[in-house]
Amino acid sequence: DAPPILSNTLTIAISQSGESPDIVAALTEAHSQGATTVAITNTPSSPLGKAAEFCINLNAGDEHAIAATKTYTTQLLAIAMLSSAVANNTARLDALGSIPALAEEALLSNDAIAEATQRFRYMSQCVVLGRGYNYATAYEWSLKMKELAYVVAEPYSSADFQHGPIAIVERGFPVMAVITEGAVAEEVTALCRKLVETKEAELVVLSNVSNALSLGRTTIALPQMDEWLSPIISMIPAQLFCLHLTLTKGYDAEHPRGLTKVTETR
Repeated sequence: DAPPILSNTLTIAISQSGESPDIVAALTEAHSQGATTVAITNTPSSPLGKAAEFCINLNAGDEHAIAATKTYTTQLLAIAMLSSAVANNTARLDALGSIPALAEEALLSNDAIAEATQRFRYMSQCVVLGRGYNYATAYEWSLKMKELAYVVAEPYSSADFQHGPIAIVERGFPVMAVITEGAVAEEVTALCRKLVETKEAELVVLSNVSNALSLGRTTIALPQMDEWLSPIISMIPAQLFCLHLTLTKGYDAEHPRGLTKVTETR
């Protein structure tokens, strides 16, 4: 007999609530086909936690906000811990110990971010750029602006953005960019320079790269850190930006319209 199609593979399912039937169903099917299954969730007693062979508890505490924030960053941390452990990379496991201090440093920008968002009180649309490790940050930053501040925020890889979407940028068009030291910093910085110099974009830069920060009309400085850790830390000031933009616009950050705490899709 042939072995199960997913034997010797690992399937990881991620859900802060663990309630979404589609994710539970996918994990259950993977297990039936021979995969080892792991759940990363803030609720180990949830259907997802019970369906998995192994469960990584985020231990983030109750997520009261409808637009999840702390569970997003703890999910990233759990993934970083798991990947470092699977690779038996002790240097990376040790580096994870710097996360609390880096997060504390990132939170120091709160007051400056609150003031900066006043400039965007009437913003209704923007794009968010990221690449490499922070491609995910661009997506999460844009999602939170949609959920909370009702801004039509579209995320793009800085590479994909140049294949057509760049045409929407004109003078004063808001562009958010996350750029951290590493392999793609130079490329993303070059694009931002082009957007400012030839398109006159309104650039918001979230970065620890001095050349990139010098381009922004609005700048949010990140601490220096290993590139692979940057998505965990860079999203913290991005979340603060979304929070203060929401409050600046006069909206309720705890109860965004039309959303519920758990969205069940099938």
